[in-house]
Amino acid sequence: MSKIKNLLVSQPAPGIAEKSPFFDIVQKFDLNIKYTPFIHIEGVGAKEFRAQRVEILEHTAIIFTNRITVDHFFRICEETRIEVPETMKYICQTEAIALYLQKYIVYRKRKISFADGSFTSLMELILKHKDEKFLLTLSEPHKPEIPTSLEKLKVKFSRAILARTVSSDLSEVKLGDFQMVVMYSPAEVKSFVEQLGDEGRDLPMIATFGHGTARKVLDSGLVVSTMAPTPEAPSMARAIEIFITETNAGRTVAPVSVDKDDRQARLAEEFVKAHQVKVIRKNKAKKKAAAAKK
Repeated sequence: MSKIKNLLVSQPAPGIAEKSPFFDIVQKFDLNIKYTPFIHIEGVGAKEFRAQRVEILEHTAIIFTNRITVDHFFRICEETRIEVPETMKYICQTEAIALYLQKYIVYRKRKISFADGSFTSLMELILKHKDEKFLLTLSEPHKPEIPTSLEKLKVKFSRAILARTVSSDLSEVKLGDFQMVVMYSPAEVKSFVEQLGDEGRDLPMIATFGHGTARKVLDSGLVVSTMAPTPEAPSMARAIEIFITETNAGRTVAPVSVDKDDRQARLAEEFVKAHQVKVIRKNKAKKKAAAAKK
C-alpha cells in the first residue's frame, strides 16, 4: 500500500488554512489536500415554489433543520413579495440555526425555539407546540424520518422544497493524483460514483463521515478504508490520522463495515410508538377520571 500524501476532500476550501480541521495532520504527515466540492445547492425558483401550492401565510410556525433552507425561505418570500408576520414562530433543530435567523429577523426567544440537534429533541419541541400549523422547509434529497413521523403523530404541517442538491462538474479531477478521497454525504458519493467511479480498480482509498455516507459507498460496490465519527475517531481528521499512522507503520487496517439498519429510521419509529402509547394512557386516565366523577 502506497503512503498517503495527497488527499481529495469533497468540500469547499477553508478561508483560513490554519482553521481547517485537517491543519494539524497536514503538518504532521506533510500532506497535500485539494478541496473540490462534489455537490452544490441550487434554490428552487419562485415559479417552481408556487407549483408546490404551499401558502406560507396559512402557517403559524416554520421548521428549519439547516441554514440552507433558512436562506432560501427568506429568498422565496422576497421573490414572491410575501411579508412574514411578526407573530410567526420558528422551530429550529439547533441553536446555531436559531441564531442564524438573526440575519433575517429580530431574535426573540418567545417566537424562536431550538432543539439540541437530535431527532428526539426536535420532535419533542414540535409536540410542545402541537397546536400550531407548521411549514416544514426541506431540500432535496432529504431524510424522510421527520415528515413521516409528523404524519404518524398527526401534526398539522405542510412541506416545502426550497432547494436541491446538484452534482458539481468533476471532469477536471484526476483521481490518479490522489491516494485518498474524503466524502461527507451520500449525495457526494453519488456524484463521485456517477462521474469518477468507472475509472477501473485503481480508485483511491475512501474515507467517509457518517453512517449513511459509508453505507452509500458500500452499496455502490466500493470499499471504505476509514470513517468517522467513532469512539476512537470523533472527527474525520482524527480517523485519517489513525489510519495513516497504522499504515505507515506497516500494519493492515481492516475495511470499514456498517450494518444495514438505518439508525435514524429506527429512532423515529421508536419515538412515534412511545408517544402513541403515552397518548393512549393519557386518554384512558381521562376516561377513568371522568367515569369516577359520575
